[in-house]
Amino acid sequence: MKKLTLDNKTDILTGIFFVGLVAANLLGGKITTIFGISVSVAIFTYPLTFLVTDIIAEVHGKAKGYSLVLSGMVCLLILLLITYLSIILPPNARYAHNDSYVAVFQASLRFIIASVIAFILSQIHDIWSFHFWKEKTQGRFLWLRNNASTMVSQFIDTVVFMFIAFYQVSPKFDFAFMWHLIIPYYLFKVVFALLDTPFCYLGVNWLKKSKE
Repeated sequence: MKKLTLDNKTDILTGIFFVGLVAANLLGGKITTIFGISVSVAIFTYPLTFLVTDIIAEVHGKAKGYSLVLSGMVCLLILLLITYLSIILPPNARYAHNDSYVAVFQASLRFIIASVIAFILSQIHDIWSFHFWKEKTQGRFLWLRNNASTMVSQFIDTVVFMFIAFYQVSPKFDFAFMWHLIIPYYLFKVVFALLDTPFCYLGVNWLKKSKE
């Protein structure tokens, strides 16, 4: 079997990035309960995007990281357009589930709009912060820049997304209740950020082997 090149490995990571991004937006409307805390099922996929951008930014540099974020933004905008088009197209007479289809994916529209804005703000900060700490530590302590950049970026992402996606969807979702949702959800993301640190090292080493 042919040995994977740096470009091959980067393409694989890019594919994982887009899987995490699209899956989080299409599936994230479902809320589950973990350890008594209500969280979106996107908690299992969206953190992949931050992990991949950190790996790629570490090996390829800031410009490549920003290019990946730009591609992700375009992907979300196309997804938004396709979702909207799919909702408004009239159903075939034989298709008996249009009401359910619209109910599920119409909710996704607001999620996707919220996600596009939160994604851009948080990912741009993530790459900037990652390289800020890389310069400050002179290239040492990958674990520090991986976690410091991701934790702040995840906070930005969580606050922006939650307020755009859920604020005032019903009287219950007022300003105070939003923070009741945001804080435990963000703490889950912090745990995921800590847990992905070994995978960041593995990913960086995996890429660098092909770069040497």
